Amino acid sequence: MFLMRIGAPGAEKPVVRVDDEHYVDVSDLVHDFDERFFGDGGTARLAGPVAERIAAGDVLPFGDHRVGAPIARPHQLLCIGLNFSDHAAETGATPPTEPILFTKSPNTLIGPYDDVRIPRGSAKTDWEVELGIVIGRRTSYLDSVEDAAAAIAGYVLVNDVSEREFQLERGGQWSKGKSAETFNPAGPWLATPDEIPDVNDLDMWLDVNGQRRQTGNTKTMIFNPYFVVHYLSQFMVLEPGDLIDTGTPPGVGMGQKPQVWLQPGDVMELGITKLGTARQRVVGPR
Repeated sequence: MFLMRIGAPGAEKPVVRVDDEHYVDVSDLVHDFDERFFGDGGTARLAGPVAERIAAGDVLPFGDHRVGAPIARPHQLLCIGLNFSDHAAETGATPPTEPILFTKSPNTLIGPYDDVRIPRGSAKTDWEVELGIVIGRRTSYLDSVEDAAAAIAGYVLVNDVSEREFQLERGGQWSKGKSAETFNPAGPWLATPDEIPDVNDLDMWLDVNGQRRQTGNTKTMIFNPYFVVHYLSQFMVLEPGDLIDTGTPPGVGMGQKPQVWLQPGDVMELGITKLGTARQRVVGPR
């Protein structure tokens, strides 16, 4: 299934995508795609009713509905840094021997077509197309990497927007460069694992103003999604609905020669195989 949320910010309702034009409304069946939904095995329970509604023709057009993030605000938003060998090379960094972990504020989460706002005092706002993992059950101390698959509710396209000066030049606290408002667009949908033939072989791309900046594939990840979930479970409890951003391929603004930073009026377009495409316009500070 492909889970989506549509409607005004703060008033989104849960739906299931049928195709590019149509959806099934499931807001009478579930309150939201949130911690309770994922923790109670909501995706499995939805499959039957959704199939019945599609068979009965009970589908609706998207029309001009706003598309929100496909999950409600998570309990935590975790990120893995320098997780693509080719991206580590472009930054001049030594590939890590263990995942580099940092956090983003959960309130950075916005819809896939919402505006991204440059923060006050920013001179180095950057883009990062990434694969997002959504946790499907309360998870800790997984016994093996193979066990991680059962803990994953699905995958989502995300843009890990970053302010590099805040991240790297303001005391070494990466979270400061990652947590400005609007810095984690996600969606348009969450694809359940059965919709992804091989999560370790998904093409990724990002354009800025129509110019291709990032091209990559999840097969160049240093730590694949299953490894990441298993690894994190050894250090913390992962809650249903938690979002994990898993790192970006080469082509970020920081890696350009000369470096390139986002400016008001720029447009980012990005996509991942099976996870759809997104488009964000950049606006200036408040």
